[in-house]
Amino acid sequence: MTAPAAFSGLAVLLVEPSATQAKFIAAQLKGVGLEQVRVVDGGAAALAAMREIRPDLVVSALYLPDMSGTDLVGAMRRQRDLEQVAFILISSETRPQALEPVRQAGVCGILPKPFSAQQLMTALTTTLDFLRQDGDLVRELDGENLRVLLVDDSPSARKFMRRVLENLGIEKFIEAENGREAVAILADTQVDLVVTDYNMPEMDGAELVEYIRKQSWQNSVPVLMVTSEANSGRLAAVQEAGVSGICDKPFEPGVVKQLLWNMLRQR
Repeated sequence: MTAPAAFSGLAVLLVEPSATQAKFIAAQLKGVGLEQVRVVDGGAAALAAMREIRPDLVVSALYLPDMSGTDLVGAMRRQRDLEQVAFILISSETRPQALEPVRQAGVCGILPKPFSAQQLMTALTTTLDFLRQDGDLVRELDGENLRVLLVDDSPSARKFMRRVLENLGIEKFIEAENGREAVAILADTQVDLVVTDYNMPEMDGAELVEYIRKQSWQNSVPVLMVTSEANSGRLAAVQEAGVSGICDKPFEPGVVKQLLWNMLRQR
């Protein structure tokens, strides 16, 4: 498997309390071309290391001695100089209630422990897509004039989605914390695309899609659902309601770009 040359330029901070695991994971990272890997054993040490030298990517375990990986990414997202640093979680945890807060924080990937080389490559490719700019969408679809409504109750998730879309050249955004706020915005503001979460208070993503298709004067606007929802019945209901596309959270920027390309080209 050939690693992209761009991997070698990424500065990585590995946060892992187990010295044995840290050595093993660092070797795997270096094995795919990541040559700049620093290692710390806890959340406080990670934040201190980031203030000293800002990394491009943090790779962290979920359970740390002084905080969780969820707490760590949350602390990063609250600091202006760290909020855009890419984050990959490594954990053997599979319970949705344990992983959902991390997904909502805006992460580039969640790797199982242990993970395969292919899983690592996929997460790193997603990270590169998150970090780099790609103007194809702008050139082909007049992307700089697209007005996008982002709907998610997590500010960190909105920031992550906005960063991905900005890298595609989109510049105009309106944000809402839930479907009810989005409905109020749609009543008097024309948009070209709605990107929404599924699980939200007040009015969830399914109810928002149903409202747009049946009651809004903008009933033909493309709607992209970004969700960690795993219930196939609920997702089927969303599709029947008229969503234009569905992608997982954390989503892969390459997948988002293709979905947007397909949806907006049909406007």
